[in-house]
Amino acid sequence: MAGSKVHERKLAAQNRRARFDYFIEDTLEAGIILAGTEVKSLRGGRASINESYAGESAGELYLFNAYIPEYSLAGRWLQHEVRRPRKLLVKKRERDKLLGAIRREGATLVPLTVYFNDRGLAKVEIGLARGKKKSDKRETEKARDWQRDKARLMRGRG
Repeated sequence: MAGSKVHERKLAAQNRRARFDYFIEDTLEAGIILAGTEVKSLRGGRASINESYAGESAGELYLFNAYIPEYSLAGRWLQHEVRRPRKLLVKKRERDKLLGAIRREGATLVPLTVYFNDRGLAKVEIGLARGKKKSDKRETEKARDWQRDKARLMRGRG
């Protein structure tokens, strides 16, 4: 495609259960403020955002409970806290829209992936989500199994 720009992302962490546990209504890319050892540790790819969530603190958006392990090559005094709240960088209008959805509609902000963009900056993809009921989860699992079986049948035919 002429004129199209391909964005390359180096994945640092992924929340694979988020799409199973929630209906993702909207997604948003946000920057994240990290310490130096956190960046180096994220590049190692051992971070986890499975139990994390985004929320409000003092009028700002923060990522809570994200696990970024200590960087083994840094000195003892240079290490960061592994589960500290990390500030998210979004435009004021986007922040107000997300916080309004949380307050009014009872939605949740779930981090879907943490990655490095083509410029080497750490980004978080956040989803505006609603929780699924148990029957919805069963339906999702049934549809996923059918897609897998259908692909297997089609492969077998030719």
